[in-house]
Amino acid sequence: MTTQTHTIPPQSGRGFHLKAGETIKIIDPEGQQVSDMWAIVPDDPIDWLSVSQTRDINERLFPAVGESFFSVRGQKILTLVEDQSPGPHDMLFPACNRALYEREGLHDHPNCHDNFMSVLDSEGIEIPSVPDPVNFFQNSTPQPDGRLEVLASRNPPGGYVVLRAETDLLIVLTACSVDFHPTNGSQCTAIEVQLL
Repeated sequence: MTTQTHTIPPQSGRGFHLKAGETIKIIDPEGQQVSDMWAIVPDDPIDWLSVSQTRDINERLFPAVGESFFSVRGQKILTLVEDQSPGPHDMLFPACNRALYEREGLHDHPNCHDNFMSVLDSEGIEIPSVPDPVNFFQNSTPQPDGRLEVLASRNPPGGYVVLRAETDLLIVLTACSVDFHPTNGSQCTAIEVQLL
């Protein structure tokens, strides 16, 4: 089995092409680093991973190992085959964007929204809006009173997840850019990706 290893530098993003049956391992080498993920089905018409369809079909806030992520059209596109992280992971929050940082007085700050769009632009792909991502290693479980709060990630150094493509996909991953809040342990680090 051949393994290709890639590094996503802090506060950046990258795209990876997977064929049906191939797997991708998303690793947090230093710990506490969130990785936003999108999955695009580059067919005609185009389709993409929907966190709301995934919650609805699985009837869970996040898939368990052996369960799948589903597209806008309700198609199974990715399966979570291994989770070596204490979690939690998140499918409620959108990607960080320019407006988030501007509210904090931070202008021209790197962000996952723009990093995602940059990958799509380089691939010549257009979609009508930016879908909400899957936020691996993000500690934002809803509180008992219904509040949504993003706490520091609990992922240890080397924590990882493995996903299997159920169809041909473009996977877009970021090393989340939030550095003014505990989300990423108050500092941004790299994400490592292995394609199997």
